[in-house]
This record gives sequence, C-alpha cells and structure tokens, in this order.
Amino acid sequence: MDFKVGGTKRGITAIQMDIKIDGLTYDIIEEAFEKCRKARLFILDEIMLKAIAEPREQLSQYAPKMVSFMIDVEKIRDVIGKGGKVIQDICAKCNCKIDVEEDGRVSITAVDRDDLNRAVSIVRMIVEDPEVGAIYKGRVTRLMNFGAFVEIAPGKEGLVHISKLDSKRVERVEDVVAVGDELIVKVVEIDQQGRINLSRKDALADMAKRQAEREAGE
Repeated sequence: MDFKVGGTKRGITAIQMDIKIDGLTYDIIEEAFEKCRKARLFILDEIMLKAIAEPREQLSQYAPKMVSFMIDVEKIRDVIGKGGKVIQDICAKCNCKIDVEEDGRVSITAVDRDDLNRAVSIVRMIVEDPEVGAIYKGRVTRLMNFGAFVEIAPGKEGLVHISKLDSKRVERVEDVVAVGDELIVKVVEIDQQGRINLSRKDALADMAKRQAEREAGE
C-alpha cells in the first residue's frame, strides 16, 4: 500500500494513497493512521523542533518573495501587451515572474525585494489612470521642435512642451534632453482626447518647494 500522510501537531493536512485497496480492512487503515500520527509527532518534536525552535523572523534573502493584488479585468490586456511584449519586458527588467488570472488577480514573484517592488510599481502604473497633479519618473521617447514625448508607464506617453522643459528659457529641445533620458515630470492636463500634457518645470518647482519645507522643519 502506497500511503503518505503529512500534517502538524493539530492534525493531518495532506494524504496521498493509491487505489489498490483490495484486502485492506478498516483495522489496517486505523493502525496505519496511528503509526503515521506517532511518526509525525516524533519528527516534529525530536527533529524539527530541535533544528528550528521557532519560525524565523525573516525569510532567507534567497527565498522567493511574492505579492498578489487585483486589477480591473479591462486592464489585463494593457499589462500583457500585444503578443505578451509588455509583461515579458517587465519580467526581463525586474528579474521576476508574473501570472495574471482571468479574474484580474496579478501574482508577482522575485528573489530580490527591490526587483519585486519595482515590478509591482510598474504594473500599478500601467493599470492606474494618470491624475492631474501627479508626479512621475518617465523616459524620453521622441524629440520634436515643440517639445519632448515622455513615457510615464508602458503604453502611456505625454508631451512636455518646450516651454515646460526647464525653469529657464529653452531655445532648442535637444539642448536640454535626449532620447532615453529619464525625467521627473508632472501631469498638468489631460484633454478630452485623453492626451497627457506634462511639465518638467512644474515638477522641479514642486520638488524644490518640498525640499525647502523639509529643511525649514529641521
């Protein structure tokens, strides 16, 4: 008889048993359960408890970390991307594994806590609609004579007009930024077509103001 039992001091939590039960009586099964109980308690008390008296306060740095949260099912396609491009890029950049269920549950697993937090942040930015007044860290994707386009989340891009690129007057966009640069920008407007207008000038001013307030409070 192939019979495996797992559990805790409080009782059995898992059983595996084959279906070849010819010749088995209730007495034999009862005896098997009793032997399993004694063996389980012996292993827990005499072996495991002596090796680990209590649960570790922190997981090993090499143990996988996982976070699960729900998103709007309508946003699933945005997280996955065409042909899986978006989710694959996140996994590659953050050294993580992402599972998305049909009900909108997202599970992200990574060994490094920083990688995990970065992946969670990216996914949340994808599914959350930009808000006027919010500040983002984005990447310059295109330069035009009138400004620079900045991606604040995968698939979400806004325009920083040349007048909003810096606190001082800017003659040429390329004098201030280049494609691939990372910028701190503030959402100043979302028009009726859903186009996002950004401002680096306002973001820098807000950051300077907060810094001054912190220094004044010290």
